[in-house]
Amino acid sequence: MGVADILFKRKQELAAKNLKEGQDFMEENGKKEGVITLENGLQYEILTDAEGPKPNIKSNVKCHYHGTTINGEVFDSSVKRGVPATFPLNRVIAGWTVGVQLMSVGSKYRFVIPAWLAYGEEQISKEIGPNSTLIFEVELLGIEG
Repeated sequence: MGVADILFKRKQELAAKNLKEGQDFMEENGKKEGVITLENGLQYEILTDAEGPKPNIKSNVKCHYHGTTINGEVFDSSVKRGVPATFPLNRVIAGWTVGVQLMSVGSKYRFVIPAWLAYGEEQISKEIGPNSTLIFEVELLGIEG
């Protein structure tokens, strides 16, 4: 067995572990009051509700977000940087594309995004391994286009 085989096997083992931990986390999270689970597996909780326009798949959105793993490790945060992010909804992970369209400007949601709506089996960073379930708190600040 060569180095490539060993690394591939390790990645497969980590992916299986992450998938199981994510599923267990989502099962428990789904039991919490106020948590809604969509058919595709995306979970969300409304932290701050608002009435107003909602984006569509072609919208550019401006938002603040805070992303963590299910273990609470922060991997990205516009909040910490102090600068909101603007991006097209059709160019982000599927969990964001679906979830942010549920939001009205001024609202804040917490999304728990299963691996298949995030980065799948890809190792994205030290914090985001293969089959990682991700948590984002998102505040929708505006819609452009």
